[in-house]
Amino acid sequence: MAGYDYDLFVIGAGSGGVRAGRLAAATGARVAVAEEYRVGGTCVIRGCVPKKFMVYASEFSGAFKAARGFGWTIGETSFDWETFLEAKDIEIARLSGIYVTNLENAGADIILSRAELKDAHTVWLPAQNRTVTADKILIATGGRPTVPRGLPGVELAITSNEAFHLPKLPKRILVVGGGYIAVEFAGIFNGLGVETTLLYRGPNILRGFDNDVRAHLTGELEKRGIKVILSCQHASLEKSPTGIVSHLTSGHAHETDVVMFATGREPYTHGLGLEAAGVALNPRGAVIVDDFSRTNVENIWAVGDVTDRINLTPVAIREGAAFAETVFRNNPMSFDHDTVASAVFSQPPVGSVGLSEADARHAGHKVVVYRSVFRPMKTTFYGGEERMLMKLVVDGETHRVLGCHIVGPDSPEMIQMAAIAIKLGVTKQQWDQTCAVHPTAAEELVTMREPYVAPGMTMGG
Repeated sequence: MAGYDYDLFVIGAGSGGVRAGRLAAATGARVAVAEEYRVGGTCVIRGCVPKKFMVYASEFSGAFKAARGFGWTIGETSFDWETFLEAKDIEIARLSGIYVTNLENAGADIILSRAELKDAHTVWLPAQNRTVTADKILIATGGRPTVPRGLPGVELAITSNEAFHLPKLPKRILVVGGGYIAVEFAGIFNGLGVETTLLYRGPNILRGFDNDVRAHLTGELEKRGIKVILSCQHASLEKSPTGIVSHLTSGHAHETDVVMFATGREPYTHGLGLEAAGVALNPRGAVIVDDFSRTNVENIWAVGDVTDRINLTPVAIREGAAFAETVFRNNPMSFDHDTVASAVFSQPPVGSVGLSEADARHAGHKVVVYRSVFRPMKTTFYGGEERMLMKLVVDGETHRVLGCHIVGPDSPEMIQMAAIAIKLGVTKQQWDQTCAVHPTAAEELVTMREPYVAPGMTMGG
């Protein structure tokens, strides 16, 4: 390794790359981490962290409404977008600085430049007009938003990247997409007082989630004033004197001030020189890796969204840590991608872990479902109409809990704890032996005793 400039060169200073680089450097290895934008990656700079701040800000409008129902007198309220953006940017800068400090304290070099492979051991740094060599290379460049290619007028639209820096809050917005980013931003803008429409080409939002979750969330979004248009997409966009006109495949035209595409993300591999190094990619452009995040090239690994396995920040962190343990501590470790919990910070939020009902049936399980839909105690008090969904998917033969799905307040917090039990193989009997915490919404999870039979279904079918 003495013949190389570095023992490890990490391309991408997001959550996975930073964790891997920091742990590797802590072993005494010579490590460099290159980042072409800002240290912290998508999650910290223009992803889950600033988005969660926006969710917090948007939830106050609902809190003011609830407060009146509890006897509070609320005066005139208003929201200042510029004030929020300034505070958000200050906090993001602070968090990015922590990432920088952690890397430097571990002894890693931070290189603020795009990095492109010239071969399996050589990296070109355009911003510094030089090359460096490394014994081992880790690709951790994450993903980036996509927009429909060839759609007339698509240049008029924005993506989630630009949504964090809009110069002013629009009065009307059309959010395009049905995934977690789309439904989260629809809730954010709606909560901030923007007239919001959600457009999705599929028959229901949140593809891949349990069907009851998808249908329930759609109804709750509409209760909050979001207009949801399904099974429809853009034919074209054009600029008008008063906004942007979206011409839809239904034949209708819809004018808004902003059109935001949240129609998916793709692995960020284009132009990185992976072909020159011989790194194999799948048809989506993702780096192909084995269980230990190793590519087909012996000295090159990849972690995080660039591998398109499970595109979640905690997964990237765990993959990065497993890489460092395997390669620099001689402790072979692979991250188990099975039964990973996820949260959607929509309004109301979603928490999900394990198999959906449909996936459990397709896998051959004799499925028994436990399901409850109810108005939370707080909502009932002030006369709100919002309802919460809780659902357990159980194997009718082994009685193992295969999945847990929640839509409603605090569901992301609940699902974190439920994930521990389900990961360990808890049975429904063991689940039911857990005493309820009262009065909470979460107690409903351990008090569902009677199986739910949907219309047209038979129990265990």
